[in-house]
Amino acid sequence: MTATESPLAARSDVRRNRERLVAAARELFATAGLDVPAREVARNAGVGVGTLYRHFPTREDLVDAVLEDSFQQLIGIAEAALAEADPWRGFTRYVEGALVLYARNRGLKQTIETRTHGRERIKAMRRRIQPLTARLVAAAQESGALRKDFTVKDIPLILSASDRAAELAGEAGSQAASRYLGFVFDGLRSGAR
Repeated sequence: MTATESPLAARSDVRRNRERLVAAARELFATAGLDVPAREVARNAGVGVGTLYRHFPTREDLVDAVLEDSFQQLIGIAEAALAEADPWRGFTRYVEGALVLYARNRGLKQTIETRTHGRERIKAMRRRIQPLTARLVAAAQESGALRKDFTVKDIPLILSASDRAAELAGEAGSQAASRYLGFVFDGLRSGAR
């Protein structure tokens, strides 16, 4: 730090660099997935690789910082779904909202599917979301709307299959995903067999 720089200016520069790194990684992870090279994240943020590693010593630290917002959104969707008076509507609202996040964010998709990425913050978020989704499933089953053989572990499978339907449909992807999800919901209704 030079004699004319204040400690406050240095701290704001550090904070700004961190924010730029998280924003660049968020965009790259959403479009290209979690395996984007660190060099590319740093370049897109306009900083050096050393700056990236000072803020995020490991890839998992960066993944945690980037995906924390996505998991917060997922938790918000689950909490809103639990507030629904109709448990079936709450369940379907959660799955629909999660699918929108899932489809838009390849990094979130990889985290949900593999459960191998993320460290403490992402693990803590998973611990927060799991009881919420379990309550959604239990409430829908207790109301008699959801098949008894459905489990919370089926949710990522539904998200993956619906997302794949959208990919295969190309330009009409969101309509195809909604249509496919309608088929899935019809099959999940209790007594739908």
